[in-house]
Amino acid sequence: MSTAPLLSVRHLRVEIPTRHGPLLALDDVSFDIARGEILGCVGESGAGKSLTGMAVIGLLDAPAHVASGSIHFDGQPIHQLPPAQMRALRGRRIGAIFQDPLVSLNPLLTVGEQLTETLRTHLPLDAAQARERAIDWLRQVGIPSPAERIDAYPHQFSGGMRQRIVIALALCAEPDLVVADEPTTALDVSVQAQVLDLLRRLCQERGTAVLLVTHDMGVISENADRVAVMYAGRLAEIGRVDDIVRRPRHPYTQGLMRSIPPLDHTPDQLQQIDGAMPRLTARPEGCAFHPRCAQASARCRSERPVAGQGGPVGVACWHPVQGVALEAEAA
Repeated sequence: MSTAPLLSVRHLRVEIPTRHGPLLALDDVSFDIARGEILGCVGESGAGKSLTGMAVIGLLDAPAHVASGSIHFDGQPIHQLPPAQMRALRGRRIGAIFQDPLVSLNPLLTVGEQLTETLRTHLPLDAAQARERAIDWLRQVGIPSPAERIDAYPHQFSGGMRQRIVIALALCAEPDLVVADEPTTALDVSVQAQVLDLLRRLCQERGTAVLLVTHDMGVISENADRVAVMYAGRLAEIGRVDDIVRRPRHPYTQGLMRSIPPLDHTPDQLQQIDGAMPRLTARPEGCAFHPRCAQASARCRSERPVAGQGGPVGVACWHPVQGVALEAEAA
């Protein structure tokens, strides 16, 4: 069995052209995802999480485009595939779950028509088999009475149920890679657990790889194998989920973890990271996080660190924290 990663992203650079020159939206982003692995991608709004996912599946909104770097899927480069070939790959081998279900569902077709069309396009099924499989997928994502609801239209479902249908559409062709952008945001806790359990089961049983984009560190800590932390379009830290959650080494990752309420007591107030994410037009020199970092030095203000500098591979920081457990975890 091959040990090569299913998805390999190397030095990915995404630019948005403007009258005043290109804006750098993603800057030198590199990571791998193995078969059967869930890689969580976290960070504040504007960090580049969703943009990374869209670049992987070839759905960047124009005029944003991949300016340099590479994206390899199952050993083959896909960042320069013609649109028709990318659509075929995206439908069969790469599934996508979007946060807004209205983006993915056709309001003029019943959910059954949309599911059976997807199934018959990508799997060797006749109409009756596809309908039976569609009902089963609706059941798996928590749609009550799926045999009765399969012929309903999207507007006849609640927002949360529409999101479950989107998840069924993304998973029904049994793709090798799923890019999930905030897949459970609109779902209540019990259905969220059911959907995430389904994703984990696909990983374990079929070797499906998942890029899980979310702001919810609870979802990441319970479901991901590794975590990529992004800041201002760059990779700040990447590593095993236990290491990132319990012993984050980048000051930004530490700030994210300390802003989460502890389970064992109620603090007087939550800690926060002072300042805000820089705009694309005002990304500072050196480390993009240095204006918000209490540990910043002159080197941080002038030289950009990348993962592998200033400490173990996976931390883009000149002064990484030396493996000290967070107080909440050490207590």
